[in-house]
Amino acid sequence: MEQGAVVSGAEAPDAVDGRRPLWVLPHEVPAIVPLPSRSTEPRWVGVYRWAAVGGDLLAAMLGVSIALLTRFGYHVGSGYLIVSSVLPLAWVGAVAMSKGYDPRYFGAGPDEFRSLLRSGVGLTAAVAMAAYVTKTEIARGFVVLAIPVMVGSALVLRYALRKDLHRHRVRGRCMHRVLVVGRSGPAATLCEHLESRPTDGFRVVATCRPRGDQHGTGPMPPEELDEPDILAAADRHAVEVVAIATEPELAGQSLRRLSWALEQRGIELIVSPGIIEVAGPRISVRPVAGLSLLHLERPSVSGGPHLMKAVFDRILALGMIVLLAPVLIGLAVAVRLTSTGPVLFRQQRVGRGGAEFTMLKFRSMYADAEQRLGDLFALSDGNGVIFKMRDDPRMTPFGRWIRRFSLDELPQLFNVVRGDMSLVGPRPPLSEEVALYAADDSRRMLVKPGITGLWQVSGRSDLSWDESVRLDLRYVDNWSMTLDLLILWKTVRAVIYGAGAY
Repeated sequence: MEQGAVVSGAEAPDAVDGRRPLWVLPHEVPAIVPLPSRSTEPRWVGVYRWAAVGGDLLAAMLGVSIALLTRFGYHVGSGYLIVSSVLPLAWVGAVAMSKGYDPRYFGAGPDEFRSLLRSGVGLTAAVAMAAYVTKTEIARGFVVLAIPVMVGSALVLRYALRKDLHRHRVRGRCMHRVLVVGRSGPAATLCEHLESRPTDGFRVVATCRPRGDQHGTGPMPPEELDEPDILAAADRHAVEVVAIATEPELAGQSLRRLSWALEQRGIELIVSPGIIEVAGPRISVRPVAGLSLLHLERPSVSGGPHLMKAVFDRILALGMIVLLAPVLIGLAVAVRLTSTGPVLFRQQRVGRGGAEFTMLKFRSMYADAEQRLGDLFALSDGNGVIFKMRDDPRMTPFGRWIRRFSLDELPQLFNVVRGDMSLVGPRPPLSEEVALYAADDSRRMLVKPGITGLWQVSGRSDLSWDESVRLDLRYVDNWSMTLDLLILWKTVRAVIYGAGAY
C-alpha cells in the first residue's frame, strides 16, 4: 500500500454503519493542479455583502438628511445638495477600502465594526482636506452631525445584520466548509475550537492526517503529511477553508507550495499557531531574516492605557451615580423598609496586587446570613469554590428581586470612584478563594476587579470555576478599551435577561 495521508469526512459515499470512513487518496495527484480558478464564494456571502452595502447607504442617507434638516431646515443650497449626493457613495467607498465588505470578517470578531469606525474617521479627514484644497466652505455643523449619525446608524444596522447571520449559523446554515489538517491531537483540538462557536461560521467536513496517526496513540509516526492528498481532499469535499493545526512537518516550502495550490482553487488557508486565549491585537507577524516570525506582545497591565482606563472609569462611575441618584435612594429606602438590618452590605474582597478593600452592595439577605452560611454550605449550587444557592433561604423577597437584575451591585460605583475597583475587570474574590488559587490563577490580580466582566456576560453563576478563571485570565491577557466598551454593552443585555443571576 502506497504512502499517503489518511482522510476522514462526514460525506463520503462509502460510509458504513453511520461511521466516518477512512481512505487513502491517490499519491499521484500533482502538487499544483492546472485547473482554472474556481469561485468558492457561497450565495449567502453575496447576499450579506449587498445587504451590508444597502445598510451603509441607508445609514449615509439618514445621516445626511438629519444634518441638512438640522443645519439648514428646508432651505438647502445647490452646493450642499451635490455634497449630500456624493457623501453616501464616498461612505460606501471608504468602508470598502477599510475591508468592511471582506467575507473573512462577516459575522465573526470586532473587525467588521472597526472598519466602520475607521471609515468614519477617514471620511471626516477626507472631507476636511477636500474642502481645504478646493477652498470650499462646508459648514462644520453639517459635517460634525452627518458623519457621526452615519457611523452610528451603520453600526446599529450592521449589528442587526450580524445577529440575523448568527441565527442562521446556529441552525447550521451560512457556514464555511473546513478541511482540518494535522496530527490527531492538534487536529482534534482545532476541530473542537472551530465548532465550539457556530456563530463564527466554521463547519469541519473532513480531517487529513498522516497514515499511522489514525487513533493518535503510540509514538509519532515518521510519515509526513502529503500535500497532494490535502489538495485531493479539498477538491473532494469542496471546502472553502483549509485549516492547518500546529504541524511542524507541514511548514516552510511545503506550506508555501500548498498555499499556491489552494490559491489557484480559490480556497482560503489558515494556520493555527497553537496559542490559545490570546487575542489578535497581541499577535503580529514580522519578517526577520527572510522568515515570517510570530510575535506575541506582552499584555498591558500598567502605564498610559491603564491610566486612561482609570480616568474613564471614575468619570463614568461618577456620572452614573449622579444620573441614578433617585434609583439609589429608592433602593436604599426599599431595603430599609422590607427587612431589618443595615442598608449596605460590606465585605472584604481582594483587589489588585492582593490589596484588600471593603466592597459595597445593597443588602439582599437577612441580617444573620453570615451566621447561617455554615449550615447551608453542603447545599451549594456554586462551582466548588464560590458558594451559591438558587433558592437561598437567607435571601429576602426584595433582595431576590434586586439580585435578579444585579441592582444590589450599584453601590460598587462608589468603589470605582474610590479607585478600589474598575467598571470592567475580573470578579472581586474573597480572601478564602485567593488561598485556593493555583499559580496561574493569581494573574487575575494584575488588574483591578470589576463590577462587570467577561464572567458577567458569559453566564455568571452558571459557570464552573475553571470557566470563570479562564474568562478572567483571557481578560487580563487581552485587555483593551475596546474590549471594555464591548463588555459594558453586553452587560446591559445580560442584566435585562438576568441569565445566571442568583
